[in-house]
Amino acid sequence: MTINHSISQESILNDLRYLQLLSRSFPTIADASREIINLEAILNLPKGTEHFLTDIHGEYEAFRHVLKNGSGSVKRKVNEIFGNTLREAEKKELCTLIYYPKDKLRLVKAREKDLEDWYLITLNQLVKVCQNVSSKYTRSKVRKSLPQEFSYIIQELLHESSMDPNKHAYIQVIISTIISTRRADDFIIAMCNLIQRLTIETLHIVGDIFDRGPGAHIIMDTLCDYHNFDVQWGNHDILWMGAAAGNRSCMANVIRLSLRYGNMATLEEGYNINLLPLATFAMETYSDDPCTQFAPKGNVTGNAFNDKTFRMISQMHKAITVLQFKLEGAIMSRRPEFDMADRRVLEYVDYERGIYFWEGQEYPLRDHLFPTIDPADPYRLTEEEEEVIRKIHHLFVTSEKLKKHMRCLYTYGSMYLVCNENLLYHASIPLNEDGSFKRVTILGREFWGKNLLDRIDQLVRTAYFAEEGTEKKELARDFMWYLWCGKDAPTYDKDKMTTFERYFVGDKDLYKEEKGAYYTLRNQEEVCMRILKEFGVEGGDGHIINGHVPVRTLKGEAPMRANGKLFVIDGGFSKAYQPETGIAGYTLVYHSHGLELVQHEPFESAQKAIEEGQDIKSTNFVLEFNSQRRMVRDTDKGRTLRTYIENLRMLLEAYRMGLVQEKGR
Repeated sequence: MTINHSISQESILNDLRYLQLLSRSFPTIADASREIINLEAILNLPKGTEHFLTDIHGEYEAFRHVLKNGSGSVKRKVNEIFGNTLREAEKKELCTLIYYPKDKLRLVKAREKDLEDWYLITLNQLVKVCQNVSSKYTRSKVRKSLPQEFSYIIQELLHESSMDPNKHAYIQVIISTIISTRRADDFIIAMCNLIQRLTIETLHIVGDIFDRGPGAHIIMDTLCDYHNFDVQWGNHDILWMGAAAGNRSCMANVIRLSLRYGNMATLEEGYNINLLPLATFAMETYSDDPCTQFAPKGNVTGNAFNDKTFRMISQMHKAITVLQFKLEGAIMSRRPEFDMADRRVLEYVDYERGIYFWEGQEYPLRDHLFPTIDPADPYRLTEEEEEVIRKIHHLFVTSEKLKKHMRCLYTYGSMYLVCNENLLYHASIPLNEDGSFKRVTILGREFWGKNLLDRIDQLVRTAYFAEEGTEKKELARDFMWYLWCGKDAPTYDKDKMTTFERYFVGDKDLYKEEKGAYYTLRNQEEVCMRILKEFGVEGGDGHIINGHVPVRTLKGEAPMRANGKLFVIDGGFSKAYQPETGIAGYTLVYHSHGLELVQHEPFESAQKAIEEGQDIKSTNFVLEFNSQRRMVRDTDKGRTLRTYIENLRMLLEAYRMGLVQEKGR
């Protein structure tokens, strides 16, 4: 292929100001030429591996293990490198060391009789694995990933071959000196962390980090320190973001879900949100109430409580649920444009008879003890409730750890992302029954498709960052709650949220939440192609990647839809969903050879992995295989680099024409 690098003087003159700025970074012809050579070479490396995860829901141990083992990639590489030269038990030991180096080293040192020999063998093995995972990156990129104290040594080991007779002794002396200077432990930890880092180039979280599981704060700690990631906000993330922005209805929902699943660790240990004021209020207010319908789902999440704690959580659960309905009623009253008057559920209750009215029918309540509700004014908070929510509000908006994590979510998050011909969003694009984009009114203007998500992205940021006390902040903050449960919210997209009915009414017909047209129409290739085009993804290679709705593999559902144009990758990371899905999550992996889906079995614990070498059992399914390996030039990054290269070529010509002067000569 012949490349025409001729650049006209006119085009250089048009961009002269920019080229003069660019010359500050590349002040000579030699500097600009060297950078062009470097970037052209990078374009011809294999594309980095992208991992897509969704609906993690606080399951931090499984999440962190999947990152450590690269969704099974590390184990596959160890098998490829060592084949039959190592026994299965030895390969398992090596993998466990790579995943959990500090913990595994403690166990090894307690049992090994010849530790020096173990160090020698292990360091050589780790060098081979590290050479393999670093082979698709430039030396410069690998160097930037190295821990400073071992940077030079690791570079020497990675880029020299022990098979070369002239280098064999050199490499072995480096390794033996690492051992003799008692730096082997630190060096092994550094190598293992480097292998983990290089296995995954980019991590995409397609929503729902929070709720249900016990460690969303631990997941956020991991992400805040991760080398390259992005998040497409899910409805549960939005709920926490709304709470952090000061929306009290969002706060009540967050606490209710924590109590429902018996997981208070994220609130109390993660963010220092003390639930004692709520506990005191609940135990006094509901002292004679069995609160049967509010028992925590400890059997689902694996938590066990003694009778006293179980009772207290049930009381707190009911107290915050009633408070939530009151706070939500206030939002619906002041925001009629949300069109949610039918969810002002406390108005449909006959408190004296214990009856719920819905669409002309009467339904007996399973629980009709409402000591804090005035039937004449059901949404009015009692003085005690006002005090409780005031204290809760203060804790949410002043938590430093929560502020740090929210900043991270805002910095690296968005409503959607287009990356390498993949369109990522958590749940839905609102559609009409005929597949056309549904028009949603926000502040008197209609939005649909891409511009709807763009407008919502702006409002989400306004809710958190706008000046306190302004009308635009108040509206955006209320809209955060709407995104959690509103019928035209792309993060939800159902006709209603039947929380009240599920707690208080026995008739399950009232629990139904009708999904928007999107959830059916997304199975059609034509509809997916129309959505991709709306977001600027044209041609036949694009995909939509969603989470939000668990794929029930037990019922024969599959994650691939619409003739391969859409992937739903919520496979049940959350233990609460695993009885429905039959598995414990998916990872979608996009590497230079194509697309693979990795299906995970339940993960017992990190402790079991360390002590017994238990890994997540994963099954790989090849979804698409590229006949020609995808290179960096075929990616979004490649397109950016090609533009940059053209600018550098213009700079070269400008130097040669004398339009820009070389510096430092």
